[in-house]
Amino acid sequence: MATRQRVRVHDEPAFVLHHHDWSESSLILELFTRHHGRVVLVGKGVKRPTSQFRAVLLPLVPLRVDWSGEAEVRTLKAAQYAGGHAMPAGDALLAGYYLNELMLRLMARDDPHPALFDPYAAAVQALARGADVAVTLRAFELLLLRELGWLPHLAQEGLRLLPLEAGQPYRLLPEAGLQPSGPDDAGALPGAHWQAVQAALDASDPWSALWAHAPTLGTTAMRVGLSGLLHYHSGVRSFQTRELMRALRRIGPRPTPPLNDLSP
Repeated sequence: MATRQRVRVHDEPAFVLHHHDWSESSLILELFTRHHGRVVLVGKGVKRPTSQFRAVLLPLVPLRVDWSGEAEVRTLKAAQYAGGHAMPAGDALLAGYYLNELMLRLMARDDPHPALFDPYAAAVQALARGADVAVTLRAFELLLLRELGWLPHLAQEGLRLLPLEAGQPYRLLPEAGLQPSGPDDAGALPGAHWQAVQAALDASDPWSALWAHAPTLGTTAMRVGLSGLLHYHSGVRSFQTRELMRALRRIGPRPTPPLNDLSP
């Protein structure tokens, strides 16, 4: 009788999104990987003081990992630091946790999205080097929503599918896409701005192209519009990282970026 060959994945680029205790010495790890999407591994014995994995199985650190198994929860076999950048610190660390929460809330397990791996890595690297938090988060949110098929086309109206007028303000709505708005609407941007963002998304290197429009990405309108989409598709009213920021503000005093910059 033929036996099924045990699946082994070797040297896979990955980031730890989250982990929790499985036993006194082991962890359950949620990883985002380049070719396999979001996967769950059990790290047996990784909490022991003598484990070689203790120093590398950290969030927001680029890794190369090996695992085996065919069940929903596979077994970690090896992990090493892939180099490239250090772990973000301070407020950038909280922003990085927010990125991870988005991935956990919006991405299904075992659903590969290789086109999203480099933008995620670029966002983490940008936070580690002290880049603008709001722009970094908005750029990644745009690419995440587009990759998952939830970002409407930003060069046309959502319902009538008409081209945007350059000087007309438009608001981004979860169920209707871009809709004309009034000139005093703080949640709206001129059509020319939305069109420029769409052109950046269509570029061969959308991450870099989006940074050319940093002033637009940093606006309240962009934050509010993307927030509506993220909450709508995740099914949650708030993200835990935002609640954490609120708690830290109550503890204060502590210099932090504006709360809205860390909200979806």
